[in-house]
Amino acid sequence: MYPTKLNSIINLFEILPEDERRETLVSYADNAKKQEPREGENFELVDVRKDEECMDTVGVYLHVGENGKAQIRMTLGPEVQTLTRSMSAILCKGLEGSTPREILDLPSDFVTRIVGAELVRVRSQTIYYVLTRIKSICKVYLDRQRMAAA
Repeated sequence: MYPTKLNSIINLFEILPEDERRETLVSYADNAKKQEPREGENFELVDVRKDEECMDTVGVYLHVGENGKAQIRMTLGPEVQTLTRSMSAILCKGLEGSTPREILDLPSDFVTRIVGAELVRVRSQTIYYVLTRIKSICKVYLDRQRMAAA
């Protein structure tokens, strides 16, 4: 149901007690910089903007290889909250190797399994923001592919 890498991350978070879950989220947030575009990488789509529901600018970069598999990279402004940073790192890692269609069709119910019900309740907009942005860039990509084929 979920991409293999994402499923492994979900399974890890589900077995953690609440305090360790939060520590692990902070650890992912601290590693979010590793998900930024690297020198020499090319992207089919780039979407960099500051939305009303986010504290700072977020950039989403999509590369789709010849095999049809997506690679997502992200840039996050300095004011972006810890939870958004965590979800960025988790999704970039967890969705690597998925197709844009698989990403677009991904149900969002796994988010609660990663962050926990309490944080979802308190920070729901923040938590789903990154997934929404990633799905959005995949939709644009798929729409362009469909138009090019027509």
